[in-house]
Amino acid sequence: MKRIVWMGIGVAIGVIAFRKVSQAQASLGPEGLNRSVGRLADGVYDFADAVRAGMRERETDLRSALGIESAEVVRR
Repeated sequence: MKRIVWMGIGVAIGVIAFRKVSQAQASLGPEGLNRSVGRLADGVYDFADAVRAGMRERETDLRSALGIESAEVVRR
């Protein structure tokens, strides 16, 4: 009897979750979920590229200020 109750609860939770996801997908409009996630991923990649470019620029500034010409650092 307990198994039937827990199975019923699991099915109900699954149906509720499916409805919520369907509503969220419908609220995104004609673009759909895939395009929205794709745009989000593109934004993250663009941000990461901007951070890397800033890091390279700052490293170049620091190297010139310290008088280090080579990108390789010698450790002793």
